[in-house]
Amino acid sequence: MKKHYALLLALLATLSLGVEAQWQWIEKDGRKVFSDRAPPIDIPEQSILRRPGNHQPTTAPAPATEAAPSTEAATGSTTKAAPKPTLVDKELQARKAQAEAAEEAKKKAEEERQAKSKAENCTRARTAKTTFESGQLLRHTNAQGESVFMDEATRKAETQRLQGIIDNDCKR
Repeated sequence: MKKHYALLLALLATLSLGVEAQWQWIEKDGRKVFSDRAPPIDIPEQSILRRPGNHQPTTAPAPATEAAPSTEAATGSTTKAAPKPTLVDKELQARKAQAEAAEEAKKKAEEERQAKSKAENCTRARTAKTTFESGQLLRHTNAQGESVFMDEATRKAETQRLQGIIDNDCKR
């Protein structure tokens, strides 16, 4: 029976070690986050409450003593020196920059694809409009599947539709 208690105690001690390797921070919306990974780059340093290896949450620095006034107090400045980026921070910044570059390249490729598609639509619409305005007899298939000559009303409607495509896709 004592073996079981000793084993249970050892198991509980082992589980508590995992808690020590946790990050804790407060998100912008005020929500507390616990994670085994470092917080995102956009989380300010003062919002990080616990780091792996810290047994107590980090606290704000103590105010300057009266005997040695700080340069901040003397100048009236309240700006804080930026912390030196760690290896993890640099890696996160590199990944973020890489993701932004990939997203930008994807956007550019999509814009180029759309521009090419509009140029092709413009060319086809202009060619078709020229054909419809030429006055030659044109055939089309009606609802019954029969091939019939296009009447003037249908020709006019199709010309207007093509003009709409030209107005939309041929802007430069």
